Amino acid sequence: MSSTPQPLIQETFAYGLVLGCSLFGILWGTVNTLLIRRVDMNDHSKLRGVGGDDEQKSLMHGDEAPNSQNPQALLDQMKHISNLIEKGAITFLRQEYFYLGIFLALFSVLLACTVEPTLGTFYTTTAFIIGGVTSIISGYIGMRIAVYTNVRTTKESATDIQNGFIVAYRGGQVLGFVLVGLALFILQLIIIIYKAMFLKGKETDLEQVRLMFEMISGYGLGGSTVALFGRVGGGIYTKAADVGSDLAGKVNEGLDEDSPKNPGTIADNVGDNVGDIAGMGADLFGSLAEATCAALVVGSTSQQLSEAPNAAYFPLMITAVGILCSFVTTFFATNFAHVTKDNVESTVKWQLIISTILMTAAIIPLLYVLPEEFKFPTFESLNSTVTCTPWRAFACVASGLWSGFIIGWVTEIYTSNAYSPVQELAEACVIGAAPNIILGLALGYMSTIIPILCIAGTIYVSFTFASMYGIALAALGMLGCLPIALAIDGYGPISDNAGGIAEMSGLHKSVREATDKLDAAGNTTAAIGKGFAIGSACLVALALFGAFVTRSKLPQVNILQPLEFSGLLVGAMLPYAFSALTMSAVGQAANEMIVEITRQFRAGLINDNAEPDYDKCIAISTNASLKKMVAPGVLVIGSPLLVGILFGPRGVSGLLAGAIVSGVQIAISFSNTGGAWDNAKKYVESGVHSKVHRVKGNDSDFVYLEKRTEAHKSAVVGDTVGDPLKDTSGPSINILIKLSAITSLVFADFFSKKHVFN
Repeated sequence: MSSTPQPLIQETFAYGLVLGCSLFGILWGTVNTLLIRRVDMNDHSKLRGVGGDDEQKSLMHGDEAPNSQNPQALLDQMKHISNLIEKGAITFLRQEYFYLGIFLALFSVLLACTVEPTLGTFYTTTAFIIGGVTSIISGYIGMRIAVYTNVRTTKESATDIQNGFIVAYRGGQVLGFVLVGLALFILQLIIIIYKAMFLKGKETDLEQVRLMFEMISGYGLGGSTVALFGRVGGGIYTKAADVGSDLAGKVNEGLDEDSPKNPGTIADNVGDNVGDIAGMGADLFGSLAEATCAALVVGSTSQQLSEAPNAAYFPLMITAVGILCSFVTTFFATNFAHVTKDNVESTVKWQLIISTILMTAAIIPLLYVLPEEFKFPTFESLNSTVTCTPWRAFACVASGLWSGFIIGWVTEIYTSNAYSPVQELAEACVIGAAPNIILGLALGYMSTIIPILCIAGTIYVSFTFASMYGIALAALGMLGCLPIALAIDGYGPISDNAGGIAEMSGLHKSVREATDKLDAAGNTTAAIGKGFAIGSACLVALALFGAFVTRSKLPQVNILQPLEFSGLLVGAMLPYAFSALTMSAVGQAANEMIVEITRQFRAGLINDNAEPDYDKCIAISTNASLKKMVAPGVLVIGSPLLVGILFGPRGVSGLLAGAIVSGVQIAISFSNTGGAWDNAKKYVESGVHSKVHRVKGNDSDFVYLEKRTEAHKSAVVGDTVGDPLKDTSGPSINILIKLSAITSLVFADFFSKKHVFN
């Protein structure tokens, strides 16, 4: 709106805002870590059942249980279980990151031999390595804080559910604020260093500026590459353990969830951390890095935007103010809300509402860094442009922001057991597993309608106002409150682990009831987080697609041409092939897990007092996930490379279009179906409507909504079918479409010059 400040002052302002907010995010994450450390794991004076509490005479399931009069022994057992989970998670991540390190080295050589010779530098490879390492660090930090927080959440939940909620939510905040702050800080440093080394006074050369930002896109490529293997490997790990332990223990033997007699429980809880924490953190780190890189690349095509030094950093400034808005929002959950068993979900939901409102207002002051008008190519022809204004840019960001909120709201309706869709699934379990499966699939398909309409509307508005730059801004808007989205997403697995520790430590059922309330809300928040990730992935992939078309100098993408249409069909097939590989991997690994758990049961484990062989089950999940993650990874990275080398940019353009359109539908459907089945199971187990239920048209009476009934078994079957959908295939598909797009962008020059068939 105004360009009166001197360029140096403008640039200093942008640097100061981005670096300052990113460092503040890291600092706030550190503060939350210190607050979590204040939970004294040796103090049992305030635990329920100790000190004459008439409502609960013992923390244990029964007064005759071992250690029922020794609260310190209970705390020691909780720490022992937590240490087993931590040990398993660290062991897996070390092995996974070892292989990822080898892959990063090999892929760096590929970049150096293909992309770099056309540029005459090694900047892309360097950015790729930095992005991969940053993603690894982010996932590792998230995992460590999760396994540190889970047992403290259990301990505080045994005191009061609000205390448990606050501790779990603080653990999520560490993940959210540190990850976003670290990603933004390192990206800004890369820009500063590359600008000083690569441009060297050529800041006004738009071609060189654009080339610099394209090389920086290697940062997003490195992040998404690690995210893919983290999501797929972690997803296979956790669901192999979850499905195996559920079927062998709960369905076949009638054991409780997370029973200490089930050998697969530790592996299941380990999987929550390596899949839903480390994998999910790497996933959303990749989304943020790619959306920002896409906005920088496309923004560099506007002469007016590039000539205003601070305006070029507008995409980073959106994320920077999002950190501040998220910081303010957290106080409403930790200082003003009174959490009870009945309002956990609403408390979390208000975090999304408040942060979205704050973010909408916070964007407005940033508009003053933009020029009065700036133009972008429209891809309709070589010379056509669209003129953007600051308020049009605001509309792009706001459309993405509010579309993300609506997607989250719709996701909650379809996956929360507070609403009729999930309750109907629970009622269907009375008839059997088949109706539950049929209705669950229909629910997932139906749940795609409103999110797709929101994404389509956002794309139309954003592209009309600012071409592909508007799409990138909409993606950043959807990720604007990423610290909050990550906080409530990370809160879920922490609460899930807390429930497992409560069960395996033998705490009173009221403690498990409290953690189950936290976990049920966590299932919904995890589904909401996946909705954000999928929606933003669609926008990010489209923005990267636009950057690829710009870099490849394609005048337009015409799907009526045979090469493009053939690529479209192949691209639409990729999410199905990817899902088949990941789901079969879970199924095969789960079979091995069931065999091992059943072997231990037949050896007399259930009737003995011996501790199960948890390490054997952990080893099965670890080995299976590391082996089975290779094929999906090769499919995702190899497909655009193969098509590009054979058919060039035109073939790749069709491939990307098909993968984006097909992938986003499958990802939403899979994630919501699995989330609904999970919460339907918890709804059955809660017994809130326990009664004799007469099914219309049938004279038989069914006792439903109670554990160990046929209805409960049907609900468990639905949950186990949904596990690989919502935690392995579904959330990994969004990485497929992003990674395919950014791989194509990084190799665009190579495809243009080296493809086999013209």
